[in-house]
Amino acid sequence: MSLKYYNYDIVFQEVPDEVSLAINLTNCPNHCADCHSPHLWEDTGTELTFCEMDSLVARYAGSITCVCLMGGDADRQSVERMATYIRQTTGLKVAWYSGRTVYPSNPHDFDYLKLGPFLPDKGSLRSRTTNQHLYRREGDDWHDITSRFWR
Repeated sequence: MSLKYYNYDIVFQEVPDEVSLAINLTNCPNHCADCHSPHLWEDTGTELTFCEMDSLVARYAGSITCVCLMGGDADRQSVERMATYIRQTTGLKVAWYSGRTVYPSNPHDFDYLKLGPFLPDKGSLRSRTTNQHLYRREGDDWHDITSRFWR
């Protein structure tokens, strides 16, 4: 299996205090109710190889502080390998938005983790009733920073 992406953008909201290159990965197995991106359920898009990642990061060098992998739950091992690669080659922070509730096998390759499926009755990260949580790694500890999204 391999990671594929549909598109990417520079974002300011996904990870507090970071300018992130958010890459929307396809082949999402979660199929959350009221998903805002059902087109990401299909196994389509451009293969996200290390070379492709180098190209994307080079395009925005000096402008971004973080790479945010949006999805990839169908191939968690490839997401983890990509996170390791990004950390070893770019010096950028790495975030992963997963619709699952399971930490990666090597969480030290990530600086941020968003865990949890979207449940319409619970709301998104902006809702105080959300089941989703964004964690920031500080050394060996993880801190829930979800409240940073609440207004």
